[in-house]
Amino acid sequence: MFVKICGTTTEEDALLAVAMGADAVGFIFAPSPRQVSPGRVRDIVRRLPPEVLTVGVFRNELPERVVEVVNASGLRGAQLHGRETPEQARFVKERVPVLFQAFVAGDPSIRSARDYGADAVLLDSPSPGSGEVFDWRLADGVRLLRAGGLSAGNVAEAINSVHPWGVDVVTGVESSPGHKDPVQVREFIAAAKGAEPRQPAPVTDGPYDWEELGS
Repeated sequence: MFVKICGTTTEEDALLAVAMGADAVGFIFAPSPRQVSPGRVRDIVRRLPPEVLTVGVFRNELPERVVEVVNASGLRGAQLHGRETPEQARFVKERVPVLFQAFVAGDPSIRSARDYGADAVLLDSPSPGSGEVFDWRLADGVRLLRAGGLSAGNVAEAINSVHPWGVDVVTGVESSPGHKDPVQVREFIAAAKGAEPRQPAPVTDGPYDWEELGS
């Protein structure tokens, strides 16, 4: 099970996530209590093992700016979390190794998720980062990252119910906005990695061996 710890703001929290077994660490560049600067992220990323996928999160940003920030920060992926068009998403995907495209629950664009050319699709709650829970069974047939309202207490249920390829968490492992709780991080990753989906995750075309990307 692929696990991404997002909303990281400090080197300590990034190293904590990696030490606990996270596959990816996310940094938010969009306006948010967890917003970080490209320079700060560049300094953090330099300290992380190369096999960990590092992702910058953007919302309604110009595609050219997304590519510029990802490359300048030394990141290996971008996550688009706004109202991007398929054309804008594909522009980014052609210029960065990994792309995640996010949709909120109930967004009719989910039906055309494959048109975005993303390596995986993230499905979030209507208020991203709020920790709200929603019906996870709103998208099917794509390589899916489940997010929104996840915690150590319900992530296994989410995995067993809809067998996603991976999970993404922000609020559910924090002691306060932008600050990770070591116990919650450890318990969340352990619960996610220990869950057994009843069916295999759907497979779509694309490179998914993160250790080889960008090498």
